[in-house]
Amino acid sequence: MSLLVIQIPPKPRLQARGHRSGSGTEAVDTPAVAEIAYAWSSDGRQVERHGRAAPALLPKADSVIAVLADVDVSWHRLLIPKAPANRLRAALAGMLEEALLDDAERAHYALGPGAKSGEIGMIAVTDGRWLGEQLAILDRADLPVDRLAPVSWPVEPSVGHFTSAAAAGSGDAVHLSWADSNGVAVLDIQGGLARALLPPTMPAEVRFSATPAAAAAAEAWLGAPVSLLTEHERLLHAATSPWNLRQFDRARRNKGSRALRDGWRSLLGPAWRPARIGLAVLVLVQLVALNLWAAQLRGQVSDKKAEMVSVLQTTFPQVTGILDAPLQMSREVQTLRAQAGIPGPADLEPLMFAAAAAWPAGKPPAEAVRFEPGRLSLPAADWRPDEIERFNAQLQAVGYSAVVADGRLQLGPTPRRGS
Repeated sequence: MSLLVIQIPPKPRLQARGHRSGSGTEAVDTPAVAEIAYAWSSDGRQVERHGRAAPALLPKADSVIAVLADVDVSWHRLLIPKAPANRLRAALAGMLEEALLDDAERAHYALGPGAKSGEIGMIAVTDGRWLGEQLAILDRADLPVDRLAPVSWPVEPSVGHFTSAAAAGSGDAVHLSWADSNGVAVLDIQGGLARALLPPTMPAEVRFSATPAAAAAAEAWLGAPVSLLTEHERLLHAATSPWNLRQFDRARRNKGSRALRDGWRSLLGPAWRPARIGLAVLVLVQLVALNLWAAQLRGQVSDKKAEMVSVLQTTFPQVTGILDAPLQMSREVQTLRAQAGIPGPADLEPLMFAAAAAWPAGKPPAEAVRFEPGRLSLPAADWRPDEIERFNAQLQAVGYSAVVADGRLQLGPTPRRGS
């Protein structure tokens, strides 16, 4: 299953001319997105294509994940309110109203993985109007976002990633994105705040990485080597985040079809490849076995037909053209029986004997009996349903049956299965 991970450009913060935001800072109107960074993978494990392109020129993929920059997401740990699903967002806005710089009603909220009402959990918050504009830009470029993930998220043990801000127009500044169990903070390593907020003694399990442009400054500041992590590698790593910020009013619609498509994509993914191969082998083995069994059955049927033809030719050598051996043999036997004066089961005498043996006690003799080849007809106008049922049951015990038609009982030999 191919995967496209795109980096939503950070929200512009300040400009000499602009409108006032709710926080009192001068905000920039959202500009048209020229180019955005992306990483494309055919299996979700290794980046095969990456770069920057306009949204309309990005490569297509089975699944699209958009990633938010660290500076665009704030993190808050709080008691998840006990509220109905349709009122949970409003409850979160009320609880975070004092903690947010912007208008809490305009903010977008997302609950952490496994968050439950009445328990302490982590909440991610971003600018709702700005996020809607970014998603609309991608929708217009035919890039519907399946999942919205943060590039960093609360995690334990802690991780740190150094990036160079030169590309963003901040000179040679190097920023540290520090993620721990309490959230994510973006710190400038040039000042003293970063050292003040980080643990004085760094645990051994803490992992640090840096982009190639920031690696030298990061190692000098940290006094230890760091792992190199390119922009596109970090994007692919963000796709593994357990967080999905597409919640509440930004959640994807058509959940039923979406879940079905996601399930189908999951089955087509690399994790299920051994199962798919095993299933294909199983189906192939079953088909081969069924064909062999069918061939064996066809051979047995052919042998039986050949045996019946041989018996017919041996018993009745005068029969030359054989079309239906069982039927022709039955006719020849009936001819021999008639020539010998021996009645068959469909003749009048056996039918009369069977009717007499099954006749209900106390029932007067039948009148207007009619006989046709293979069938005896008796009047049944005054017969009760229970009498007909008992009469038929006794007939069946000796190989005969009766049905009611036009007010008469039609009695004849019970047809054999397959005839």
